[in-house]
Amino acid sequence: MDEPVVSRVYLPAIYGAPRDSPLLEWSGVAQRLTEALHYWVSTADPTGAPISRPVDGGWIEDALYFGGDPKSRWRRNLAANPKATVTLENAENPVILEGFVETTVPDEELASLLAESAQAKYGWGSVEWFQQETCVFRPSQAMTWSGVFEHATKFTFC
Repeated sequence: MDEPVVSRVYLPAIYGAPRDSPLLEWSGVAQRLTEALHYWVSTADPTGAPISRPVDGGWIEDALYFGGDPKSRWRRNLAANPKATVTLENAENPVILEGFVETTVPDEELASLLAESAQAKYGWGSVEWFQQETCVFRPSQAMTWSGVFEHATKFTFC
């Protein structure tokens, strides 16, 4: 994937965000996503009712791979509407991703990367385990900042 376009997050003046704070680099954000243990996936059902669920996953090549039973509410939501947001658990240094989820069956190379990631993070996972249907979230944009809106940076993926 190409490097995302970097810009400042729009925040109303009343929020007090510093206007001269340096912007962040995507490589640092991607590193945080790679090292995260849990990701919050938010979806909406066909009536617009939201739901958020924490998932284990692997951030590989600018995409989040995660599983879940297709019969679960949030997976049914994604089947009807693939739009989703993904956030990390740290509210002081948030990463907020907006994008789309699709399902895939990883080939052996990708399954090996996913198994390696899961072993390092969670102590479980095999290539065979990851060669089954998997959700993949690809961001269309991301926002992040630190503290009280310092370094408020938006990344747009082409």
